Amino acid sequence: MKQIILITGGSRSGKSSYAERLALSLSANPVYIATSRIWDEEFRQRVVRHQEHRGKEWTNIEEEKALSRHPLEKRVVLIDCVTLWCTNFFFDLESDVDKSLEAIKQEFDLFTEQDATFIFVTNEIGMGGVSENEIQRKFTDLQGWINQYIAQNADQVVFMVSGIPMKIK
Repeated sequence: MKQIILITGGSRSGKSSYAERLALSLSANPVYIATSRIWDEEFRQRVVRHQEHRGKEWTNIEEEKALSRHPLEKRVVLIDCVTLWCTNFFFDLESDVDKSLEAIKQEFDLFTEQDATFIFVTNEIGMGGVSENEIQRKFTDLQGWINQYIAQNADQVVFMVSGIPMKIK
């Protein structure tokens, strides 16, 4: 049965840990889709540590944008994270919010047509105030609109605060 769960919150709020525990409670062999690009050596090492931490029960997929190209019917799929996924579209589309928003929505819709359980992890980056930087303001708008879109389509939404899950929807 198809299900969409959105886990949201601030940096280091416990989103990913909670999402991983949830995925493992729903499946003995969940899928982890990492959406990040490797920007530098420090980040590459961070990715390796995260992969090692997850363990052999996880099926790991590195995918920057085209989530829908992975057939994952009947699986529990954790996507970590929406913010980095949006970043990839935003930079590839030269910071055009409208084009990015449309492309991300289309990809989300295609991906979630599958009969699977989807657990999306995202950041609430707009809670920290308004940036003085135009690009950051544009990205914050994009992220907020995508979070709203996913939340509207989600069966469940959980907001993480200091490691504590708060059910929103």
